[in-house]
Amino acid sequence: MFTDRIKLDLFAGRGGNGVVAWRREKYLPKGGPYGGDGGKGGSIVLEVDDQIPSLEAYRNRRILKAENGQQGGPNNRRGRNGRDLIIKIPRGTLVKNVKTGEILRDFTQDKEKWVICLGGRGGMGNTHYKSPTNRAPNYASPGKDGASQVVELELKLIADVGLVGFPNAGKSTFIAQATNVPVKIAPYPFTTLRPNLGYVIHEDQERMLIADIPGIIEGAHRNKGLGFEFLRHIERTHFLLFILDASGFEERDPLEDFATLRREVLEYNQELSEKPFAVALNKIDMGFVGEAFRETYPDIQVFEMSALTGQGVEEIIGFLKRKLSV
Repeated sequence: MFTDRIKLDLFAGRGGNGVVAWRREKYLPKGGPYGGDGGKGGSIVLEVDDQIPSLEAYRNRRILKAENGQQGGPNNRRGRNGRDLIIKIPRGTLVKNVKTGEILRDFTQDKEKWVICLGGRGGMGNTHYKSPTNRAPNYASPGKDGASQVVELELKLIADVGLVGFPNAGKSTFIAQATNVPVKIAPYPFTTLRPNLGYVIHEDQERMLIADIPGIIEGAHRNKGLGFEFLRHIERTHFLLFILDASGFEERDPLEDFATLRREVLEYNQELSEKPFAVALNKIDMGFVGEAFRETYPDIQVFEMSALTGQGVEEIIGFLKRKLSV
């Protein structure tokens, strides 16, 4: 299950109470107030972890609470601070105010941290309230409540390359061939229901994250089919690779498919017209009907490949690496 949108109720820990206590030692019959402070409540911290692909870990955890601070003790002993709750999230996560829709934070860097709910302050023991006019204060202050917030986390993948194509065009096969990630592929039409992610590891140990964006059909920009569910993941990929079925086996026309895909992407978000892209004509092992495509689009970078056999895949990976290094 790929979860890319969740709503969470977040509660930072309450501060521990201060205490009323007295110093009781031999030869100090009037030792005075000696009550310790309460510990600070734990905060809630959002932290980016590039090893986490989605928000799945929190799909069934609506309410998250940090630990409360502990009560103070006698002999001026301070209560233990509550432990912070670290919520690990994938890079590309947006934090939104549920009521207003306002974006509170956009996480774009690995290891990025943000304290979203600050823990409550601990109460003060009666030691703090002694004065020349009140040598034996018999009261202490309670701890303060921690901050709380209801937020929506929405993931928009930040991938190096986003694969765009109709169902059964070969996107899943390409990502399996390029990254050695096991994904579902089959010799019959079906729609991938979750983005497939995989890293290409180059010889210099640099990594390239490829995302197979599923669910794009005609009318997707109007939320037809999976629609908006995954179209938004295209917005923040650095480069788009359109994969088209050029075999003619299923009577698909690469020219019509490309025109439809470009229209759906641009009608969803016109700004995507500025995003660099290339085209891969796939399934050349089953025949090839893509000659007209090159003639129609002479200025577009076009590759021919068979994702199933691996023919042409290395050439495309090399091209993508060069483009992303510019």
